[in-house]
Parts: sequence; C-alpha cells; structure tokens
Amino acid sequence: MLRKKIILALGLVIAISPWAAPARGQTPDCKLVTSGTATVTSVIDGDTVGLDDGSQVRLVGTQAPKLPLGRKNFPVWPLAPEAKAGLAELTLGKTVELRYGGLRKDRHGRRLAHLFAGDDQTWVQEEMIARGLARTYSFADNRSCVRRLQKREARARGEELGIWSLDYYALRQASETGELLDLVNSFQLVEGRIAAVAKVRGRVFLNFGKNYRDDFTAVISPGDVRRFANGSIDLMALKGATIRVRGWVERFNGPSIDVTHPEQIEILK
Repeated sequence: MLRKKIILALGLVIAISPWAAPARGQTPDCKLVTSGTATVTSVIDGDTVGLDDGSQVRLVGTQAPKLPLGRKNFPVWPLAPEAKAGLAELTLGKTVELRYGGLRKDRHGRRLAHLFAGDDQTWVQEEMIARGLARTYSFADNRSCVRRLQKREARARGEELGIWSLDYYALRQASETGELLDLVNSFQLVEGRIAAVAKVRGRVFLNFGKNYRDDFTAVISPGDVRRFANGSIDLMALKGATIRVRGWVERFNGPSIDVTHPEQIEILK
C-alpha cells in the first residue's frame, strides 16, 4: 500500500512540474537579517545545499524527507529523492540571498539560513513547504517565520500535496498511543484534546488521556516554560483545548514529545 501511495505521489509531483506557482517577490512577515549572497553549486538533500564559497546551508525552518548520506542502515524516507530534485530546481546554479533569524551555524558548521533565490527572490523554505516537499521544523534558538511556514504547510496538507499524500507523514492522533509507541525516535505531528494540565517542580505536563502513566503527553521543562511567558500560549489554561504538537516522539510514561518553544504547539480549538 505504501509503495502504491509513493508512486501516486511521484505522479502528482511530475504532473505539476515545473511545480506550483512560487512565492515570487514576497518578503516574509517575520524578522530576518540579510547577510550576503552566494551561488548554489550543489544540492545535498531536500534541505541542504552547497555554496560557491565551500560552505553548506541547512534550510532552517524545514525538514525534508531524509537520504542516508553515508549513514549505515539509514533508510531512504519516502519522497526524499523528489525533495532533493525540487530543491535543485529552485536553487541549483542560482544566486541566493542568505537571511538569518536565529542561531547562524549548527554543530556541523553548516549555515542556518533562509534562502531567497533568483531575481524574483523566491523564498525557498516557503516554496518547498508549499509543494509538500518539506515539513515545518523549528528549534528554540531558531524559530523566526515558523508560524507563516505552518500556514503554508496546512494548505499543502489540505491539498494532500507531496508528502501529505502518504501515510508515512500523516498526522497522528494522541489517542492512538500504541501507534505512537511504535514511532518512538521519529518526528511526528500529533493532534488531540488535552484532558489535564499539571505542573510538577516547575515542569508542565499536557496530558491527553485519563492516565498519565500511559497516555500521550507533551512535556515542557522548567527552563523552557519561560519561553511561553510572553502570553502567546497560556500553558496552564490549555485543559480542554484541541492542539497539534510537533516534535520527536519519546517514551516517558507512554509516548511523549518534549516541547521547548511555543511554535511546536498549534491551538486548533
């Protein structure tokens, strides 16, 4: 079934080539600092490119399907080759402007930048997400523009574009704890209604079931709770709310996701 859906998704990607209309000439409604231009000389995967100065850029704010890239026993994620091809179509051989909204380099020395490509200044991150070739992905120290990218992601998901046509990337339900436990150590988007909120020694627990020992839980550590102090999300008032939380699934009294910043949570109702 998965193979059939991948083939159908690939057919969709080919059918819409040369892709959906890009976000040409748009400036994101978020704070970014421009820091020079460069030419893209190589594409590593669906969210990493090489520049003419020898450096690499990790497209901050996105996560594309992964390729092994030399990692032993690492499986190719569905649509990873198509995501790489899409990024190449947008950037390879083109001049890109680098803009930053947070931490500028990762531990591998890659630049963490937003890219604006070509004469029309296509925002590459937004375009990859709009085509269904990447998900929105953020960090506590790099979350500028995430809310806008999430809106574009929602549109692509609603139209079942690219990755959103596959079960592999489907939204997960918080009530399906058995399925979530099978997905430990993977990045997921999980939706559900919060049954209870608890604060223990400064740590906040958003519990999605009646029994905290085995239900799905979103966990916010004391050091991360402070990032919610600006009032964007009142954690203690979320009981009864339906939310979407994204992050890496872990096993802690059932399946859980550590939440380090507000952009990991979308309040649905």
